[in-house]
Amino acid sequence: MEEIHYRHEYKYPLTHGQILIESAKISAVAQKDAHVGEDGFYNIRSLYFDDYDDSCYMDNENGVDNREKYRIRIYNHNAQRITLELKQKIRGKTSKRSCPLTLDQCRKLMKGLIPDDIRPDQQVLHKLAYLMGVRLMRPVVIVDYDRVPYIYRVNDANVRVTFDSNITSVSDVGAFLDEKIYGRGVLGVGHALMEVKFDSFLPDEIYSLLQLDGLTASTFSKYYLCRKFKV
Repeated sequence: MEEIHYRHEYKYPLTHGQILIESAKISAVAQKDAHVGEDGFYNIRSLYFDDYDDSCYMDNENGVDNREKYRIRIYNHNAQRITLELKQKIRGKTSKRSCPLTLDQCRKLMKGLIPDDIRPDQQVLHKLAYLMGVRLMRPVVIVDYDRVPYIYRVNDANVRVTFDSNITSVSDVGAFLDEKIYGRGVLGVGHALMEVKFDSFLPDEIYSLLQLDGLTASTFSKYYLCRKFKV
């Protein structure tokens, strides 16, 4: 049986001024993720699913602690690597399970169809297919954004701090694999979302990031914001 790894995850909406301060703090103690490009960031695009009751959206709005979301994800508009992810939140901690998708499987899911070639190792896809059958899960919104990621690994600490900007909500789910897509920004101009993820404890160097006047944790996800403000 697959072992599920849970992490703590905190989210903080930032103004432009707060971004400058927090970026300076984290860059002094952590390294950027090796996957960033020459511009110092990479693009993430996710296609989220929800059921006929919009349960994922309503669970987030109502603050339900135990919840899960399914999404297809690509990086830098590249369809060579397509991943289906199941993100779960249980008792305040999060976990993520995933499996690769073929391009054909992705295109079928984009249309709300269940692929007929699901492999035994695609357990997350099996679960989604079941929910598509019994809960009428279907693609509902694209979430597109740029991420600047930092990694902090010192002794037993394993921390990831990310800054997500240009968060865009796109209603046209059929445009998921397009090079360029058009939608609506969900944050103010120059604003970003900082996420702090860690395993067992938060080192003092990272904890100091959160000691900034006006910094307030948010319970809402990018998916929720993009559903709420989609065109």
